[in-house]
Amino acid sequence: MTKYSRVLRFGPHTALALLLIFCIFAAIGGPTQSEGRPHPITLAWENNILTIHHSGIPGGKIDTWYLEAYCRAGSTDRKWEDSLISHETELLSINEERTVLKLRCTLSDGVTIDHIIRAVPDGVTLDLVARNLGNTASLVHWAQPCTRVGTFTGMGSSVTNDKYAYLKRSFIFQDNDEEPDFMPTTPWAMEARYVPGQVWCPADVPRTDVNPRPLNPKPSSFGLIGCVSGDEKWILAMAWEPYQELFQGVIRCLHSDFRIGGLAPDEEKRIRGRFYLVPNDFPSLLARYKKEFPDR
Repeated sequence: MTKYSRVLRFGPHTALALLLIFCIFAAIGGPTQSEGRPHPITLAWENNILTIHHSGIPGGKIDTWYLEAYCRAGSTDRKWEDSLISHETELLSINEERTVLKLRCTLSDGVTIDHIIRAVPDGVTLDLVARNLGNTASLVHWAQPCTRVGTFTGMGSSVTNDKYAYLKRSFIFQDNDEEPDFMPTTPWAMEARYVPGQVWCPADVPRTDVNPRPLNPKPSSFGLIGCVSGDEKWILAMAWEPYQELFQGVIRCLHSDFRIGGLAPDEEKRIRGRFYLVPNDFPSLLARYKKEFPDR
């Protein structure tokens, strides 16, 4: 027997002690397999585009114009440029893992809106704080992130020249039905200051304050809009609380636009949002949504 083999011979008490030490280290001090696994979703923000990266989805990412616009009330039948309140957005920070980023929007009337955007396993959470530190009331009533879904739905510009081919994979919910209504829904509005497009307005928002695109006569049942991926494996959906409108746009985009409702001097409001990026299972999606937005 060599000296090396003698070193490796442990008595039963020594072996038990070593096993106990190993278990304690694994439970407390060492990384588990799940902790070592990379996060499925990471974030980026550049040139006013928020990018959600996920290697498993068609195209590997979702881009959102974040934010496209902040708007005044009375926007439904007004020139679009007359509804806008100009703003600038800056990136305050992003963590090393690229799972948490912070933005600040500064509006021309002095309002600031801070955004904390976090990647989570089933999408992204957004927590906003709007503050008016000025001496006059702000007229900002709503804002719109613009999410581009052409590539995700398999209907991007490299596949088809039809800018609205993605509608057949896009959905909302109507008539208190838990089955999705795919677009174009019945009815489908065709007239507005600007066409095409489609707007769904919740009951608590004035019909005079939404996007100047065709306004669907039916409100949506839930504050949730989204689409199914081109490979039919994924659902992307968006929600806000409070929300201003759901909107099918004109650049292969879908919107859930959030509501601010004006800000008095020294007033502060909190707003929260959600991107869901989940397997194609509508009951599971609705269960998550209802848990997180129980009042909607």
